[in-house]
Amino acid sequence: MVAAETSPDAPLAVLLLSGGLDSMVCGGLAREQGFRLCALTIDYGQRHRVELQSAQIIAQRLGAERHVVLPLDLRAFGGSALTDAIAVPKDGIGDDIPVTYVPARNLVFLSLALAWAEAAGSKDLFIGVNALDYSGYPDCRPEFVAGFEGLARLATKFGSEGGTVRVHAPLQHLGKADIAREAARLGLDSAESWSCYDPLPDGRACGACDSCRLRRAGFAEAGLVDGARYAPG
Repeated sequence: MVAAETSPDAPLAVLLLSGGLDSMVCGGLAREQGFRLCALTIDYGQRHRVELQSAQIIAQRLGAERHVVLPLDLRAFGGSALTDAIAVPKDGIGDDIPVTYVPARNLVFLSLALAWAEAAGSKDLFIGVNALDYSGYPDCRPEFVAGFEGLARLATKFGSEGGTVRVHAPLQHLGKADIAREAARLGLDSAESWSCYDPLPDGRACGACDSCRLRRAGFAEAGLVDGARYAPG
């Protein structure tokens, strides 16, 4: 996808861009809706740091006016397999919230996106959370998104003056196959995104973590080729 020129009068939105498939498609949908983009990527000390490289590429593809990679090292807190010395589960998706959940991550990230949006004069945030094909994370639910919108009105100068902050979650009710189809429809290259939580030293995705399993199943269901390189097995 090569982003088309957007009118300077178009509304500005802040996109949380992890570098994953979901955030890439979320950004593509925001552009399709006519928004100019500021992309925010958080370098939180995640073990799958290759996604930061993907975020840089995707931000350029989407024509983001600015891309900020903000350091916020959550390894100081730990408590997650993504930020601590805890093995990433490879035995399938269960019913409990897995150890790959990073405590309050989306709450923290949306708060930072909101701060940038207010400073930039924007009232629109985009986040690629999904309530169907996800690993049970509580901060991916529609209730969380709606709750944050209410909090944003209370927490900002704009909100206190009667304005409304909108948190757009266009993937909220899409399955992973639907998201894969949207990526193809938008002309996005899935190979430029990164989803694996536990990449191999040679740069391939592990293929067995929750994120890899969900992604692979989605592309298979959609009948599409996934550009990611996976370890055999």
